Amino acid sequence: MSVTFERNKYAERMVRYQLKSRDIYDPNVLEAMSRVPRHLFVPSEPVSRAYEDHPLPIGHGQTISQPYMVAFMTQALSLTDRDKVLEIGTGSGYQTAILGYIAREVYTVERIRVLSVRAKKLLHSLGYDNVFFKVGDGYKGWKEKAPFSRILVTAAAPEIPEELKWQLNDNGIMVIPVGDVSSFQELMIIVRKGLNFDVKRSIACRFVPLIEGKIED
Repeated sequence: MSVTFERNKYAERMVRYQLKSRDIYDPNVLEAMSRVPRHLFVPSEPVSRAYEDHPLPIGHGQTISQPYMVAFMTQALSLTDRDKVLEIGTGSGYQTAILGYIAREVYTVERIRVLSVRAKKLLHSLGYDNVFFKVGDGYKGWKEKAPFSRILVTAAAPEIPEELKWQLNDNGIMVIPVGDVSSFQELMIIVRKGLNFDVKRSIACRFVPLIEGKIED
């Protein structure tokens, strides 16, 4: 899959001042962040504001993460064009678009139907044909499409969901915020090694909660 976007001065400025200056160095991530038009995913905001270094509301109690966090989590996946990715929490579809710009395939699960439908319509209009959408319980992942070489969770869980761990293939990587949703969480990087999982603690973060078993229209 190959999508192309025109040069975007706001995105290029975001990359220069918010990402490169803060240890985002992966060329695939920098290229994706400089090209994907973030403002299309928050149409209620002025174009320039969409690229500022903070999260923005997208309705239904959800947010689009700040650019730095999107870049940091994507970089932590060590993503290449060979990877098959599971994303938990489609949201606006912006993180999905970044993943799809780099990876071979992206399977994205969202529990709020209206957000999934909106993101699917937008990504298809942008030319993505390697992203597949599902409305469902993020805790359960997408078992029918497993295993995945990478899993990215964009909502905070009190602990690492067991079912998601086992949907990783051997040497697969999962990135997930873990902790109390009433305060800050820690970003965890999990690598599967056969029947074992290596867990590394990373930066502090703050995400909306990963809600189990509740699907909304």
